[in-house]
Amino acid sequence: MLKILRFLKKSWIWVIVIFALLIVQAYCDLELPAYTSDIIDVGIQQKGISSAVPDEISAVSFDKIKLFMSVEENSFVSSCYTQNGERFILNETDSEIKSELEKIISTPVLIIYMLQNIEPEILSAGNPQFSQLPEGMSVLEAMALMPLEDRLAARTEMLSSLDSYGSMVINSMAIEFITDEYAALGIDLDELQMKYIINTGLKMVLLLLLMTAVSITIGFLASRVGAKFGLDIRNSLFKKVLSFSNAEMDKFSTASLITRSTNDIQQVQMVIIMLLRMVLYAPVLGIGGVLKVIQTKTGLSWIIVLAVGTIMALVVILMIIAMPKFKKMQSLVDRLNLVTREILTGLPVIRAFSRERHEEKRFDEASANLMKTQLFTNRTMTFMMPAMMLIMNGIALLIIWFGGRGIDEGNLQVGDMMAFITYTMQIVMSFLMLTMISIMLPRSSVAAGRIMEVLETEVSVKDNENALSEGKIIKGDIIFDNVSFRYEDAAENALDNISFTAKSGQTTAIIGSTGSGKSTLINLIPRLFDVTGGKITIDGTDIREMKLHYIRENIGIVPQKGVLFSGTIASNLRFGNKEASDDEISFAAKTAQADDFINEKPERYDSAISQGGTNVSGGQKQRLAIARAIAKKPKIYIFDDSFSALDYKTDVMLRKALRENVGDSAVIIVAQRISTILHAQQIIVLDDGRIAGTGTHKELLENCEVYKQIAYSQLSESELNNNGKEAV
Repeated sequence: MLKILRFLKKSWIWVIVIFALLIVQAYCDLELPAYTSDIIDVGIQQKGISSAVPDEISAVSFDKIKLFMSVEENSFVSSCYTQNGERFILNETDSEIKSELEKIISTPVLIIYMLQNIEPEILSAGNPQFSQLPEGMSVLEAMALMPLEDRLAARTEMLSSLDSYGSMVINSMAIEFITDEYAALGIDLDELQMKYIINTGLKMVLLLLLMTAVSITIGFLASRVGAKFGLDIRNSLFKKVLSFSNAEMDKFSTASLITRSTNDIQQVQMVIIMLLRMVLYAPVLGIGGVLKVIQTKTGLSWIIVLAVGTIMALVVILMIIAMPKFKKMQSLVDRLNLVTREILTGLPVIRAFSRERHEEKRFDEASANLMKTQLFTNRTMTFMMPAMMLIMNGIALLIIWFGGRGIDEGNLQVGDMMAFITYTMQIVMSFLMLTMISIMLPRSSVAAGRIMEVLETEVSVKDNENALSEGKIIKGDIIFDNVSFRYEDAAENALDNISFTAKSGQTTAIIGSTGSGKSTLINLIPRLFDVTGGKITIDGTDIREMKLHYIRENIGIVPQKGVLFSGTIASNLRFGNKEASDDEISFAAKTAQADDFINEKPERYDSAISQGGTNVSGGQKQRLAIARAIAKKPKIYIFDDSFSALDYKTDVMLRKALRENVGDSAVIIVAQRISTILHAQQIIVLDDGRIAGTGTHKELLENCEVYKQIAYSQLSESELNNNGKEAV
């Protein structure tokens, strides 16, 4: 899977942009719970007062809180406020100064609140010095008469007595003092509260809008990167397949290559998009959530550790169970595609032999095997979501249970607990995202491996570094010099010690029984395979020292099975020579005896050809394939049993036209019918991969037993005696 990610190199800038946007999205996502907590804790419970530092305070109260400050603290606090009549107003300060101010002022504010709201009898019980106060004198008035050192000592003693209270209770007492102070100053607390809630709500709306815009942008960019990735890897795969020789094509079935080029790439492409949208986002959100949880200081972090451990254990167990089946699934998809392709391709034969029921059963078996594997993996994965929801709900219950106890003890506020629940769910959701991708990852990992298997396959037939690519005109003289060939993993040679010369301007025919190696031999000329022994030269140059494109550009090959492409007759005839004029393709069609049926069509050369040439007959398809080779004007013609679909009359006329019109090229004909090759200047007889005889028709009848047997099996006595003069 990591190897295949190298195709993202072209889009690395966009990947960085997506990652940056994911950080912005995570920031917005993580800030929203904090604002929700502020609305509950500050906006509702504290009436919009967010700090123990009052924005305004009466001169009387300001003097009171100064009673419990050191000289340095008093000086610092006084510098932060400006007197305006009977009240002091907080100056514009930065966050650091305000934080320092809160540390100093919160303690005196708390003490003043306690002295003003706790009954004197209760306070005197713990402090005997306050039990004999003069009538009408409050404790605060008495402490104002004490030296500063004694007041600071009393401050320390009073704070130590608050250790049993929770921090939230202490904070709420300080806020309560400021609330009373604002009320005394005539500040509208309802307006203050509503203003805080509206401002915080607007911030949440802006964050939400920003997060939505970023999320849409991320989705758009991830889809584009995924599509570009699919395009690049599909092009690379297709280019690689085009470079395959027949040996590599035999290794990978056509159905498998189609699956790898479509379904497998789609699987990996989907995971790439998920990686960019979820997998990169999950750690950012998870780490951010952990940092936020640490900041809340709720003491419930152990719940997150428990949740993450449970989720990881669940994922590992499910992957161990499902991974082998995911690996098997892609091979079953291959099998289904193979069976489907065979049935659809061979449908006429299936109908002719009444094998519909058998093929239906074969398809059902392949489909059922895939279905069973998919059902197993899907059923295994269906446990994932319910288990995740159970874990998430269980975590929420634990937080509420232990958080409720914290609220009861005064160590936690309701908003903080809600924020903690949200952050915990975000952390769990980040692992849930990774879990969801882990469902797709095994299958895509298998698909990636199958793709890389094709991309990393070493091509057996390839250009040498200094191979000839231009500058030498090929005449077409072909020499087989002691050539041998063996298929990979075969026990014996398919061809052994083949030596002959096919000269330009002459026709060389190759004949032999089925399996004698005729098609293998001609496949060596355009280097569809490479010889394993000896060499083949064209005009004296070893073909292995020529560029593949250079060799094939000068060869016109007509395969045994004519293959046409969707388009028109003209586009098919120009397949090997796109610059061919209308006169040239018309000449090629006339030479191939195809002009008669072409001219009968209403649109003539612009007539449509369906995929595979299914809308023309076998003989017409073969003649169009021959015309395509002629229109290319090559120096070498190779006909691999290309006249087998033609009737005898058309065969004779076509060979006569070929002899007249392509006489300066080397012509190699592979044939099963002796009548097709009677007048070849040279006939090569193959028998079990070896040359059994070489010569003309007359010479071979006299000195080659293999050829004689073939001739007597196909021709009558009179035809043999006439040496086929009626042929051409």
